[in-house]
Amino acid sequence: MDRTEEAKRLFLDALALHEQGKLEQAERLYTQSLALAPGRPSVMTNLAAAYLELEKYAEARPLCEALVTRDPGDAVALLNLGHCRLKQKAAAAALVAFEKALGIRPDFAEAHNNRGNALLDLDRLEEGLASYEHALAIQPDYAEALYNRGNALLRLGRFAEALASYDAALALRPGYAQACYDRGNALMGLGRLEDALASYDRALTIEPRHAQALNNRAAALLELNRIEEVIATYRELLAAAPDYPCARGYLLNAQLKCCEWAEYDGNTERIADGVRAGKRADAPFNFLAISDAAADQLLCARTCAATEYPAAPQPVWRGERYRHDRIRVAYVSADFHDHAVPFLIAGLIEEHDRTRFEITAISLGPERHDGMRARLTAAFDRFSDVRNRSDREVAALLCGMEIDIAVDLQGYTRGCRPGIFAHRAAPLQVNYLGYPGTMGAGYMDYLIGDPCLIPGDHQRHYSEQVVYLPDCYQANDSRRRIAERTPTRGELGLPETGFVFCCFNNNHKIAPRAFDIWMRLLTRVEGSVLWLLEDNRAVARNLRREAALRGVAPERLIFAPRAKMEDHLARQRRADLFLDTLPYNAHVTASDALWVGLPVLTRIGGAFAGRVAASLLTAVGLPDLVTTTWEDYEQLALKIATDGKRLAGIKARLAANRATHPLFNTGRIRRHLESAYVTMWERAQRGEAPASFAVPAIS
Repeated sequence: MDRTEEAKRLFLDALALHEQGKLEQAERLYTQSLALAPGRPSVMTNLAAAYLELEKYAEARPLCEALVTRDPGDAVALLNLGHCRLKQKAAAAALVAFEKALGIRPDFAEAHNNRGNALLDLDRLEEGLASYEHALAIQPDYAEALYNRGNALLRLGRFAEALASYDAALALRPGYAQACYDRGNALMGLGRLEDALASYDRALTIEPRHAQALNNRAAALLELNRIEEVIATYRELLAAAPDYPCARGYLLNAQLKCCEWAEYDGNTERIADGVRAGKRADAPFNFLAISDAAADQLLCARTCAATEYPAAPQPVWRGERYRHDRIRVAYVSADFHDHAVPFLIAGLIEEHDRTRFEITAISLGPERHDGMRARLTAAFDRFSDVRNRSDREVAALLCGMEIDIAVDLQGYTRGCRPGIFAHRAAPLQVNYLGYPGTMGAGYMDYLIGDPCLIPGDHQRHYSEQVVYLPDCYQANDSRRRIAERTPTRGELGLPETGFVFCCFNNNHKIAPRAFDIWMRLLTRVEGSVLWLLEDNRAVARNLRREAALRGVAPERLIFAPRAKMEDHLARQRRADLFLDTLPYNAHVTASDALWVGLPVLTRIGGAFAGRVAASLLTAVGLPDLVTTTWEDYEQLALKIATDGKRLAGIKARLAANRATHPLFNTGRIRRHLESAYVTMWERAQRGEAPASFAVPAIS
């Protein structure tokens, strides 16, 4: 048999194997055939197709390029070339190939579908959606196009329409695991958590090691506060995909939420090592609770920004300088409702100087009908609900409004949208209040801090330029309401006599080192109790077990459910001393305590999140409650708990200072923050790059 005949035989055998799904064997025979008959288009086309199915894009691309060079009118070769480019993160080049293919074959449904994929990668969501619609007009039963249309709608925030598109894809292909997974994401967007969980479970029935489905199943369980199931699901994820981004960090965070510490030391060390190696070992917000190293927190944030929220190649704002009578400031958040951050800033928004500033809200979260939402809606000059718009669309909206300063109130907290800022929505982009650390992103220009939070020699650990407010970075609302009636100790489950230590920080902030000290204090202060927040059923069980292991009667730990803010503030009056946590301090919870006259004892840490309570105490004139070592923290707590006169003196100072010191002076922080905005704006108007500066004190 001559070479030509042998090449033909190998090709036919390869085709048969290809049809049977035996791709590696088909690839080998196609390669042998091509070696005997170089340049044969049919073999090159089918070998390229096999490479694409095997996800060998580097091998497929030169074959596709050669086919297109040989025949520029080969629409299939152009389609395959575009597919290679798309998979190799070259979406713009892929789009060119798909559009050339459509110029040759306008009714090429697969090219319309892939064109849509390229447009989605370029964040041109509406155009991508239109491309999928074209594909479906040509081929209505095209399951992949229905699935991709769902993805476009999902990213546009049109969750109900996305759900319908996924359902249509699944009606055609019931075993479509990825569609089940993204259907779950649409249901999450609709707030239908149990249904989302069922959809993820369906995906996992089809594909038990589907890592994305396991990850998002855990997220749904977390929303449902089924923490122990969250832990089990993250264990499954790590078994299926040991290097899945942030999985180990999320597992540890779930364990911390229910105070399960058996793996604490090993996992904190392993996660920190991963962060230092440049891996996605943890989410930046979760990492704050286990790391006291500002340098490591910067590394964690930089890795997240680079991989999840990279700067857009074509920014929305292109360097224009706006000229307005008033500086336009937009506050961006998903939490404009009854939430910790609005409790701090409501007064600030109301008091902003409207002769100098125009204040806009960019609301990313669900619409809530509560008192804080109503108050904020009235307080802003303009309130824009953009939850159903893409990151680029929101950035374009801000640019169209000619916003001078866009303030991110979320950072990497729940519901965040750093992608808006990655598109460069405004000339000045500021990280403030909601996230206690650096974003690690070059597109964030400034971070609002104070000298206690970020000493001068710590600036190198922050990617933003630091603006130093003179008193304290944290805004506070001097009109915060406390319930008129304070419940009795008995009503709160507390003993009628005895010293009440408390910590109302979220449970995940409690670390074994602090808990050891708390248990020693209970041992040494007769009749004392520790009053804690209970976020889930496992917390009380686990912490009471830990107390018993340390020789403390479990019933001396008292747990409080969550309550309305005004009621929560009132009940804290029944406590004697708030014991803070590290590496993640009390933030809003410290302000809450100080506002009602409850002293806070803290230990200052090495990074922003561990220095907030010290900043607050300094600003309210109680720096003597800031300790620098665990030994000093424990000794001072013991002295306060066993010296009634000392405690009474601290409470008297706090009561007096609340009205005279800067912490709760909303007008003073407002003036300082506005001075910061003016300085940023003036530098930008002069064409100067952002630079760190200190705001002079204004009485």
